[in-house]
Amino acid sequence: MARDVQITFDCADPAALAAFWADALGYRLQDPPGDFATWEQALDALGVPPERRNDASAVVDPEGAGPRLFFQRVPEGKRAKNRVHLDVRAAPGLAGDARMAALEAEAARLVALGATRLSRHEPAPPLGAGHLVLTDPEGNEFCLD
Repeated sequence: MARDVQITFDCADPAALAAFWADALGYRLQDPPGDFATWEQALDALGVPPERRNDASAVVDPEGAGPRLFFQRVPEGKRAKNRVHLDVRAAPGLAGDARMAALEAEAARLVALGATRLSRHEPAPPLGAGHLVLTDPEGNEFCLD
């Protein structure tokens, strides 16, 4: 039986990183539980003190197709290159110059949101279609593919 997956990010600022990835992927912040209209109302009712309200955040695909992304605060900073990373499919069906132009446009949008551009890898047929490597605002590497 196939399982649903959630992708979890250890981070310093869950709310900020959740907002970045929601914008990057076209996701939205997860709705508060139950009948609460806002997260503030839910956290008040649950007795979560103000200093703990940015301990976690989550974003979801509004269509329900993609995985939930969960962001949890951890005390330590990022120390090494990711062994697993996201590939954001920003140019499906495109090849060559059109593909790289679409990737460059998406990279510019994400840099404006707080990403950092690391490198460009040119198309190398037959297997290499070309991609860009960036980091999110906390230094997690991802590819625009």
